[in-house]
Amino acid sequence: MTGFDDLLASNRQFAESFDLAGFDGIAKAGVAMVTCMDSRIDPLGMIGLSPGDAKILRNPGGRVTERVLVAVVLGVTLLQVKRVMIVQHTRCAMASASEDELHARIEERTGVDATWMELGAIDDQEASIRADVHKVVSHPLVPSDIEVGGFVYDVDSGLLTPVV
Repeated sequence: MTGFDDLLASNRQFAESFDLAGFDGIAKAGVAMVTCMDSRIDPLGMIGLSPGDAKILRNPGGRVTERVLVAVVLGVTLLQVKRVMIVQHTRCAMASASEDELHARIEERTGVDATWMELGAIDDQEASIRADVHKVVSHPLVPSDIEVGGFVYDVDSGLLTPVV
């Protein structure tokens, strides 16, 4: 018995109807989405897609980091991605406090100073979305015909609002 037994049992049920065997891993709908790790977000469902249709890149706040840029470059050059969505969301913990406040919360919980770790607090969501879109469109390895858009997802209504 492990702390994962329930999840492994669910995986066995999932595997009974698994239909992606042999799939080549391209983004069938030509989409990549950068979004937050928040569990209220269903990246594929919110845009009407299914497994195999899109590349999903998740991190705290849904930010375009250096590693995300690597994934985007791989997606647009090797995996048939033609559209990149950058999606932050309402009521995001990363946009609800300053970097210092988040560090203080972590230290309070763990007893360890975490100020050495950049957390990526978001002071202004719309400005950070615009900056992240710019990071993608201005990257020298992202072709100019790739569509890039920035959005805010409302976790209470399920709606996406375009920012840029």
